[in-house]
Amino acid sequence: MRNVIKSIFNTGILTNPDICPELPVEADGLPAISAIPCLGESCGKCATVCPMKAITVKENEITLDRGRCLGCHSCTGCCTTGTIIHDRSTRTAVLKREDLILSNMPKEKNSQQAASHPFLQSLHIREVSTGCNACDLEVLATTNAIFDIARFGIHITASPRFADALLVTGPVGMAMHDPLQRCYDAMAEPRLVIAVGTSAICGGLHSGGYAEANGVDTILPVAAYIPGEPPHPWSIIHGALLAMGRI
Repeated sequence: MRNVIKSIFNTGILTNPDICPELPVEADGLPAISAIPCLGESCGKCATVCPMKAITVKENEITLDRGRCLGCHSCTGCCTTGTIIHDRSTRTAVLKREDLILSNMPKEKNSQQAASHPFLQSLHIREVSTGCNACDLEVLATTNAIFDIARFGIHITASPRFADALLVTGPVGMAMHDPLQRCYDAMAEPRLVIAVGTSAICGGLHSGGYAEANGVDTILPVAAYIPGEPPHPWSIIHGALLAMGRI
């Protein structure tokens, strides 16, 4: 603790000038699929070890659903060919759910252009937590002096009546369906919903259970998906900028 305090006094707390930089080499990031050929069904270890069943292998094709990925990297640890690799990019957010599904087979690229951009200059966010404290802490980190989300014109507001976007974390269980809907209904048009974290995207480990915790897009239309459990603060900022039409 004394070393941390001494470092702050000596160097100060500096806002990171690089926008959405890559993670340092000691970080794992999210898994990604490289161009290296996969052994396919003759191996299939990655699909077996994935606790979320986010990986499927069919013949020589492998698909990875980042919307279900917890970032445990069991898959990268057992991949003998190097087909599944560490992706240290923090620009991981997408506008469409299907764009979170990666494959080693070529596919047609979808445009990431939003239909309209009413929030190009500023965005007021109301965060709704449905049960993921880890994601909540990363959202909080975006407001500190290092990331400083406010410099992009993005601010957290306490009331949905003053919000342009709902930032939803957690698996959105049955008990949160009605409160989340009422929060959304209290917002003025135009309005956005941003899903933060694997739990908010698909329900995470809770998906398919009795609590009907299957993510936010089963309840509300989602404008941007930010994968990771939890996502890095830069990834959250990237998702907000993407939803605004700034990227």
